[in-house]
Parts: sequence; structure tokens; C-alpha cells
Amino acid sequence: MTTSDGYTFELDENVDRTPVRFTNRYGIEVVGDLYVPKNATGKLAALAVSGPFGAVKEQSSGLYANEYARRGYVALAFDPSFTGESGGDVRDTASPDINTEDFSAAVDFLGLQDIVDRERIGLQAICGLSGMALTAAAADSRIKAVATSSMYDMSRSMSRGHQDYYTPEQRQKVVDYLSRQRWTDAENGTFARGSHEVPLDADCNPAPVDRVLPETLPEDAHPIVARFFDYYRTERGFHPRSVNSTTVWTATTPMAFFAFPMMANIDMLAPRPALLVAGADAHSRYYSEDVQAMAPDNIELAIVPEADHVDLYDRKDLIPFDRLDEFFTTNLK
Repeated sequence: MTTSDGYTFELDENVDRTPVRFTNRYGIEVVGDLYVPKNATGKLAALAVSGPFGAVKEQSSGLYANEYARRGYVALAFDPSFTGESGGDVRDTASPDINTEDFSAAVDFLGLQDIVDRERIGLQAICGLSGMALTAAAADSRIKAVATSSMYDMSRSMSRGHQDYYTPEQRQKVVDYLSRQRWTDAENGTFARGSHEVPLDADCNPAPVDRVLPETLPEDAHPIVARFFDYYRTERGFHPRSVNSTTVWTATTPMAFFAFPMMANIDMLAPRPALLVAGADAHSRYYSEDVQAMAPDNIELAIVPEADHVDLYDRKDLIPFDRLDEFFTTNLK
């Protein structure tokens, strides 16, 4: 349901929301909404919130920020660079580096607010921004705790396919397609659009499509596509600035994610903690399980029964906000 002010959720009556702008270290203006408990006083713990990949702050990240503010946090939901209302001359593209930097820039902004305790800042990321949040935290010790929901590792997803199904030969075909596309873009002086996760045809050749999600859902749609469609393409979560709701990424977006894998230095997160929340029925569950296995001493895993990947975008009856609140209360003190 899109409200009259363009959000997919209702603002809590005990929360104030203010549009804000700040600049990352690449000079790109990042646009967000600052959620603050009404009548708040003193120095509060704060969270920077973003994701899913291809979503905007009026969708899932805003819903999370609204709930955290209701519980007493200052929460900043923001659009990553190149998407939504944020800056970046090339629209609807992504960068593992710049989108990771966006989280640290959000911490810069939060730390300048009089109502925020600089020593109590954490991150909450959703879906494909989760890998960026964990990567940011590994390199930025101002971030004291990280929680993720329905985590995707976009470097792994784009360069290896779902469940790592690309063979080495198929991966090379995708690289060849992306490389040739750069010549095409250079010749045309424009950035063509195409799949950020490149599908393969029956002959195992790249077969990019011109939309993240179809305009209408086919009867034989894959169950994963149907779940995403039910959020991004219906009244439940549609937003006209969301890449996933309306269009597709620039075709060469995956190139940087082949070149720069995220979370390579996840060991640098310790001793600061992370909590990875995943649906028991989510097709993405393995991303959280694999990352937790890399650092079991400081990364917790919470599996939500009877929840799929998209349920954790907006199903407040399934999102374990009590567990998340407990995690941040314990670790931002």
C-alpha cells in the first residue's frame, strides 16, 4: 500500500521523519529520511538503514527505520548512490565500493547530530545492501554492530549465480558479454540496460532481459520471481523510483562485482558483533549461513520459521524486531 506521501508504510504517530542530505567521500549527494522518536532527549543510539538492492528509502528500509525510531533509536534510511533521490550522474547503477562507502557516509552524518551518541552507532541492512554493510563495518570501527535481514552477497550473486550455479565456462561467457557491452556503450555514448544477475539461455549463453521483473506475472513464473513480484510490482511495495519496481540496472553493473568481492576482510569485524536474520524458507538463506560460518565467534544467525526472503522486507508479524532490538540494545551501550 502506497500512502498519500509516497511511502509503502504508515509513519508511526510517535515518530518524526525529516528529509536529509549528506555527501559521501566521492562527492555524491546521498538523500535519506531521518526518523527520530518524538520528544526525544539526550544522546540516543543510532542506526543507518538501507536496502534491498534496487529498492528505495520509501520501501523496506524506511519501514525498518520507522520501527526502530518507535523503539527509541535515531534511524537514518537512505537511498544508495545512483538510485532513488540520491546523486550520481549515471542512474540505476551500483558499485561495491561506492555503495559500501554510502554506509560510512551515513555514519558521518549521524555522528554530527546532537541527539546521537557517536559511540552507539550501528547498521541495519536488508537483502543486497547487507554485504555492503558488513564490508563497511569491517573497515570502519565507528560502526559498533551490524544486523542484516534476508542477506544477499551481491558480488557472489552476480559473479557466480544463484547457489553458485555458473560453471567456470559460463562465468567467462558472462565476463565476455559484459566486456563487449562496454564497447557498445562507448560507441553509443549511452549506458544500455540489462540484467544485474545475467541469466543464461538453453545453450548456456548470456540472455539479459530489459526489466528486473516482468510487467505482468506469467502463470508459469518461477516461485522466486513470483515472491519478488508480489512485493515490488503490487500495491504491497511498488514505488516509481525503485529499480526493481519499474526498470532494470545498467547492463555493465555486474562488472565491478566480478572484480571486487565483498567481505574479503570480514575477520576485521571482530570483536564487534553481527546478527544475520534469514527466513527458514528463503532462497537466500545460504548467504547468511555461509557468512556466519566464516566468523561464528562474533556473528550470530537467526532463522525465522515460516518466512521466505521477501517476508522480511515488510511482514512485521515475521520480522523479529524484538530480537533485533535486543541485539542492538546489548551491543550499542
